[in-house]
Formats: sequence, C-alpha cells, structure tokens
Amino acid sequence: MTTTRVRILAGVVVLVAVGVGIWWWIASGRESTDDAQVDAHITPIAARVGGTVIKVPVEANQEVEAGTILVEIDKRDYEIALERARAELADAEAAALAAQAGVPITSTTASSNEVNARGGVEQADVSYLEAQQGVEVARTRLVTAQARQREAAANATKVGRDVERLKPLLAKDEIAQQQFDAAVATATAGAAAVDSAEAQVQEAELGIRVAESRLAQANVGKQRASAELRTAQTAPSQIAASRARAAAADAKVRQNMAIVKQAELNLEYATVKAPVKGIVSRKSVEMGQVIQAGQPLMTVIPLDRVWVTANFKETQLEHMRPGQSVTIEVDAYGGREFSGRVESLAAATGSRFSLLPPDNATGNYVKVVQRVPVRILLDEGQDPEHLLRPGMSVVPTVYTR
Repeated sequence: MTTTRVRILAGVVVLVAVGVGIWWWIASGRESTDDAQVDAHITPIAARVGGTVIKVPVEANQEVEAGTILVEIDKRDYEIALERARAELADAEAAALAAQAGVPITSTTASSNEVNARGGVEQADVSYLEAQQGVEVARTRLVTAQARQREAAANATKVGRDVERLKPLLAKDEIAQQQFDAAVATATAGAAAVDSAEAQVQEAELGIRVAESRLAQANVGKQRASAELRTAQTAPSQIAASRARAAAADAKVRQNMAIVKQAELNLEYATVKAPVKGIVSRKSVEMGQVIQAGQPLMTVIPLDRVWVTANFKETQLEHMRPGQSVTIEVDAYGGREFSGRVESLAAATGSRFSLLPPDNATGNYVKVVQRVPVRILLDEGQDPEHLLRPGMSVVPTVYTR
C-alpha cells in the first residue's frame, strides 16, 4: 500500500513538474503590457482661404467618403478676383505681343538710321569743305579788290594832279583846250574807277561774311550729323533694350498666369472637401461664421486602417522582433481579442519625444525603466464594423517564440 502511494505521489510530482515546465516555457515566450491604445491617422481639416461660411452639409460623427463637401465658403470675392486676374493676363499678353513685334522693327529702323546717319556725315563733311573753300575764295577776292582799289586810287591821284598842273598852262594858252579836257576826262574816269573798286571791296567783304555764315551753317550741320551718327551707333543698345522690354513683357505674362492659377486655386479652396474616407470629429464650424485662412474646422479620422501603439518596457524587448504574432484584448468590448503582428519598434523611447526630455547629467540620478513604443498592425478583415476607435485601451500580448 505504501509503495502504491509513493508511486502515485511520484506521478503527481512528475505531472506537476511537467505542467510547471510547460507553463514556464509558454510564459517565457510572451510579453504583454496594459500601457497600450488604439491609434489611427487623424486628418485635420483647416480653411485654405478666409470668408463667410454659407453651407456645412455634414454633422459631427458622420461618416464621409473621400471628396465629400464638408464646408462651402462664399465664392463671390474669389470669382471677382479670378476675373480681374484673367483681364490683367490678357492685357499683359497683348503688351508682350506688341513688344515682340517691336523687336524686328527696332532692329530694321536702327540699322537704317545708322546708314542714313553715315551718309549724312559724309554729305556734311563735303558741305563743310565746300564752305571752307568758299571762305578762302571770298578772302582772295577781297585781297584782289583791295589791290584794285589801291591801284585805282593811285591812278586817280595821278590824273588829278595832272589836271591841277594843266590848269595854269591852260590859262596861259600854253596847251590846247582839247588836251586839258582829255586830262579832266581821265581824272573823272579815275574817280569812277576808285568808286568801282571800293564797291568791289565792299562786295568782297560781304562775300566773306556770306561765306563765313555758310561755313558756320555747314559746321552746325556737321555737328548735327555727327550727333545723329552717334545716336544711330547706339543701334545695338536700342535692339538690346527692345529685346529686354520684350523679355520683361513675357515675364509679366508668366507672373499674371501665376496670379490666375492662384486665383483659380483660391476659388477651388472655397469648397472644402474630405481628403480621405472617415468619421467627422471635433466639428467647430457653423453656417454664417467668418473664418480665416488656416483656421481649424474639424477632423476626419479614417477607421479603415487602425493600429495599436504598445509601450513596452525596455527589459521586454530582448526577443521582440517585427513580424511576431500578437493577441490584442480590447477593454471596451469585454476583453474581445484581435490578432495582429508587430510592424516596427520606435527609434527612441517615449521620454525622448516629450516636451521636456529628461537630462540625466543634472541633479541626482535615479534609474527609471524606460518604455519604447511598438507599433502593432491588426490582421485584415477583423473589424469590418470599425469598432476600434483611436484612444481605446488594449492589452497586447506578443509571442516572441
């Protein structure tokens, strides 16, 4: 009887030892934490432009599809701005066409002006030389006229003296009356020759003044022609300036095109649409409200893809790897279990991302076990009703074996 009891007791001990071993083996291959919650993408909806809200066709907690209109802003100001921008673009395009057409005209005109100016300079030089020659000729005529005047004056003086010498002789009848009359006639002709010579001198002097006036005019014409040539020689600069004006006009067109596109975008932004499919939350906009650009209006939370963020202690991560299976118990539904897999481990502990990360180099150091966020993805098809909502508490268990 005693031997039987010993055998039974030994069997029980063996069974207990096997059970404890199995439990230890199973328990040592699991890591779990209650510091975990459901996460999802939270898409903030904000106004891109300001204005008066004229329609809000959605309600809080309503499910919306991607592209659903969430808010409509009064568009009239933006329609007017778009029309103004299009009108300015048309004006800039017309100015650009005119500037482009002016480039070949300026090129041709400038080249023609340079050729004409060179011809004008050559003609002015010829006229100036002719005027100089005219002055020299007039001065030569004056010298000749003055010489003739002196010669006529000398002759007149001689014949006048001859008459004076013949008068006493005529009174004594020593000479014939005819001889005296001839001397008087010669004296009269000499006086007339003097008058003629003086007139020629005056005419020569007037000719000099006329020639010098023509020379001055020719000099002015030469200077004007030189100035016109210098102006015409700026043809490359004029052409470059014309091309620069055309380039500036093209740039103005591109600038106005950008303004038109921005006006079109602003008009489009007046209708706020849902970027993704999800549930409307934190709705803070109402019809008739005046909003500003960048003002938050609501959030849209897509529930098609949620995950779990579990904050495991650093001592639990020794055997944890991406791809390991996970069982997730959800507190909200009486511990209902979902399955998933470890997707990734965070690059730093949660304390590193806090507003004031700890600085262990100051004060008294106390070692604290840190927690590392682990992202767990749920297997597909487990939550068709979208029961899991961001922020729900869960208890994940990672199978590290």
